[in-house]
Amino acid sequence: MRLMLVEDDPVLRATLARTLLRRGFEVVEMNDGRLALDAWAAEPPDVLLLDLSLPGLDGLEVLAAGRRRGLTTPVLLLTARATVGDRVMGLNAGADDYLPKPFDLDELEARIRAIARRRMPLVPGSAADTDPGVFHAGSLRYEKFSGAIYCRGEPMELTPRELAMLQALIQQPGRAVAKERLFELVFPGAAEVQYEAIEVVAYRLRKKLAGTGTALMTLRGLGYLLKVEAA
Repeated sequence: MRLMLVEDDPVLRATLARTLLRRGFEVVEMNDGRLALDAWAAEPPDVLLLDLSLPGLDGLEVLAAGRRRGLTTPVLLLTARATVGDRVMGLNAGADDYLPKPFDLDELEARIRAIARRRMPLVPGSAADTDPGVFHAGSLRYEKFSGAIYCRGEPMELTPRELAMLQALIQQPGRAVAKERLFELVFPGAAEVQYEAIEVVAYRLRKKLAGTGTALMTLRGLGYLLKVEAA
């Protein structure tokens, strides 16, 4: 797999390139945003690893410009900017995933392979289709090792609590998950939170699932389940 690594820190760039080469990747190194955009357009890699703080052009500007040019390369953002706002901006600009620094190298490799796999045609019965760490429901796809949930290939914009609820439900669509269990997952260690707060999260999540081919069902006395709607 051919990677383009765009990082202006020479020490970090050399370390990542050396590690990825040892793990079987081909790595093209870049340290300038404007030059990286031109190189990306000239010879698109299989995956683009993109830092946000770059000379020439900021990483978000590189990403947005590439998408405007019709470049569909999967993009993994690598950055020290770890706020929710920065992550949302990156995803809205066209990133496929986001990994805040510092990160584990095993996780980096897993995320690279995950976003590359999402752009490959899914053949029924193939390894990608039967990956035990990937769950499907309607047009939704949940990758357990990254924690991300996608709708038709695009990352869903969910709050942490909505994400925690949907992660639990999508692993067993059509089966009820007890309200008590969901409360523990959505509000871990939050003794001061009222038990009814789980209903507010469910209400908001239900609205975001409209049009995804799935519906969040309330089962009185049992809990909630994710129902795959008929085509």
